Amino acid sequence: MDMRFELGCPRPAAWRFRAGALILLLCLVAPAARAFGLDDVARQAETLARTAYQAPPPPDPTLAALSYDDYRRIRFKPERALWHGTASLFEVQFFPLGRGFTRPLRLYEVVGDTPRPLEIPGADYNDEGVLPPARAQSADAGAAGWRLKYPLNDPKVFDEVVVFLGASYFRAVGAGQHYGLSARGLAVDTAGARAEEFPAFTTFWLQRPAPGERSFTFFALLDGPSASGAYRFVLHPGKNTALDVSARIYPRKAEATPGLAPLTSMFLMGENQPVSNDYRPEVHDSDGLMVQTGDGERIWRPLTNPSRPFVTSFAMSRLGGFGLMQRDRAFRSYEDLEAHYQSRPGAWVEPHGDWGAGRVELLQFHTPDETNDNIVAYWVPKQAPAPGTPLALEYTIHWVLEGVPPAAGATVLQTRRGHGYREAVIQPNDMQFQIDFVGRALQGLPSDAAIDVAASGNDNVRKLRAHAYPNPQTGGWRVSLSFERIDAAKPVELRAQLRNAAGAILSETWSYALAPE
Repeated sequence: MDMRFELGCPRPAAWRFRAGALILLLCLVAPAARAFGLDDVARQAETLARTAYQAPPPPDPTLAALSYDDYRRIRFKPERALWHGTASLFEVQFFPLGRGFTRPLRLYEVVGDTPRPLEIPGADYNDEGVLPPARAQSADAGAAGWRLKYPLNDPKVFDEVVVFLGASYFRAVGAGQHYGLSARGLAVDTAGARAEEFPAFTTFWLQRPAPGERSFTFFALLDGPSASGAYRFVLHPGKNTALDVSARIYPRKAEATPGLAPLTSMFLMGENQPVSNDYRPEVHDSDGLMVQTGDGERIWRPLTNPSRPFVTSFAMSRLGGFGLMQRDRAFRSYEDLEAHYQSRPGAWVEPHGDWGAGRVELLQFHTPDETNDNIVAYWVPKQAPAPGTPLALEYTIHWVLEGVPPAAGATVLQTRRGHGYREAVIQPNDMQFQIDFVGRALQGLPSDAAIDVAASGNDNVRKLRAHAYPNPQTGGWRVSLSFERIDAAKPVELRAQLRNAAGAILSETWSYALAPE
């Protein structure tokens, strides 16, 4: 009997009695080809979490010593982009190693079911002689990060839509938007006595898109002293770009406090905290934290630039969503022809499934200028997972110009702090806020409508007074709120909400936190 046969499963007509039976058995038990996916990354993350954290090796001193200007002179050649010149609607360019970005990434292209290592030769960068010849001519000069391009605003022009660079930071934009705030894969011990950790994405798997495909899938492995993690991202570029995130986080340390779906932004000054020596009325990437509880309450907390770190939070049994938002879209509010603050997106985190009880935590600290981020918001679960117990979560980050989700009632348009004219001397602890609410719930209300302001403060507030009246300039209503702060060294918490005569809620909750002086 001829026992020779080829690898594979021949058609039944070609089978011979014994040899054919053996082949049939092998075909039935052999596993089918399986696409690379989150499970593959999760196995690596779980293995990492079972071992002691290994810090990255010391950076190349030549790269670390590059000046800001020299690092910017090293540019990736556009014609060398991954998938450039193909039928793909996406292209990937890479950031060089240097300055503060000296940790090389491990990169793979996923083609079909198979990950293939990516090497970034030195010839792919135009360094203008900044780098030593040995590195400039290297077969694999490495990459510190990457950016994705897509015809976002013009079908003939590839615009940058998302960038990953530094630790686990990333930013994205939608059509007509300019980069502003950032997101992260994971925050650890952001507020509290322990030093903050910055776990990093160490490996990326970039899935080659099919011709004409308009979404982009990629995977990432995260590692840090207190946790490792596996991530699957699906990017949907558009008017409001959306990024679907599936994450599995594996704790190493029980005492570490995770911050999930963290967002990082900048607030230097605004209508509630102006600066007298700057020609620009406002400077910020975000002007408020928006929170929606699982019970449906929507909260707006205006951001500030406190003199020292200031942590506040909103506890709830179930999260509806949260985001750092940029509501003010008027150029006249910023008067900055270069920064385009009016076009910087808000980022709204929409959780999928029930994340359980926990709190949205907001850290604000002082920044002397707009070059430093000083705002961080994230979700802290009430029950943090123990080492050996993975935490799985899914969510979508929406990068938007308008509010998401849309408001059912009135929203806060602006918050202004300060007094108008008074004959009497204003005491240092006499405080006043003017809050403008706008929205469909207030449209068409007569000027003599019975509108109630439900206002409250903490134990550092007395003589709290509030009343509402129409604002014909906005078509909404203005709330004037005044009070006496008892102790300037203690924080003040304030809440205000509009209701009609029957007690029905007309607006979101304005929630202001005044930091100690």
